[in-house]
Amino acid sequence: MQKRKLGRSGLEVSAIGLGCMGMSFSYGPPKDTQEMTAVLRHAVEAGITLFDTAEVYGPFFNEELVGEALAPVRDRVAIATKFGFDLSPGRDPRSSPGLDSRPDHIKAAVEGSLKRLKVECIDLLYQHRVDPNVPIEDVAGAVKDLIGAGKVKHFGLSEAGAHTIRRAHVVQKVTALQSEYSLWWRRIEDGILPVLEELGIGLVPYSPLGRGFLTGKIDANTAFAANDFRSALPRFSPEARQSNQTLVDLLSSIGKRHGATTAQVALAWLLAQKPWIVPIPGTTKSSRLDENINATTLTLSATELSAIGTAGAAVQGPRYPEKLEQITGR
Repeated sequence: MQKRKLGRSGLEVSAIGLGCMGMSFSYGPPKDTQEMTAVLRHAVEAGITLFDTAEVYGPFFNEELVGEALAPVRDRVAIATKFGFDLSPGRDPRSSPGLDSRPDHIKAAVEGSLKRLKVECIDLLYQHRVDPNVPIEDVAGAVKDLIGAGKVKHFGLSEAGAHTIRRAHVVQKVTALQSEYSLWWRRIEDGILPVLEELGIGLVPYSPLGRGFLTGKIDANTAFAANDFRSALPRFSPEARQSNQTLVDLLSSIGKRHGATTAQVALAWLLAQKPWIVPIPGTTKSSRLDENINATTLTLSATELSAIGTAGAAVQGPRYPEKLEQITGR
């Protein structure tokens, strides 16, 4: 497995990580614990060293799954998790959790994550979403305290805007930004990527396969279960899927020339953008995991990269409903 460093932080991880959310959250009902444990341990044996989870995935039981599965190989992996939502017992469980990045809440959340992950120190701790009610300097200061106490190694942000990244970085150096980035969603290219390069911050793209669309396994006729959150996303409407099929067809044709899958071409394009980008595609199958890993050995020509980029720029449909989009990119 190839390795990459997340910016200038010194944190070196596998060129592709594993997003664990879908094992127990958002994509239908939670998967079988024993099966997911097998996938997680297979990932380690295959060379993956970066595993991504969050307290809100479940809530809580995704961290428990990851912690239990990786406990025997803790010295071989880096575990990333996230804080930033109100998951207190008194809240209405039928409602979406609100944002909460108050320093005291951050420190309490970290104590819970440490126990669930069965670790003494979290390798990479992200603020899950920017909280407009808490100055980012206070958030960075709280994480700085946790780093000083030996409970966290690296600080990250998720879906943060350029100004927020700069302000946080002054207080506590930011190791990585986790944001959606792929041929499916490229808005961060203009305002965010230059700032990351300037400050020496790595990028960890989530949904690097467009929530499955860039695998070529989804088309306009695909039906999603009611508890699959893609059913509520504008970009997954039948009309948008039909419009965006052109991109998938191009990826497929290029893949055939290389003996590669559509998903591998999409990941290879992403890996070629910057040497400090580490995608975290999610999967619940060991075979798909191996397929994703093999994308690191695929080299696309400049002509192919250009053609793919041009096609990707024409993707149609909003990423999220307006309400959700409002809490990203602050």
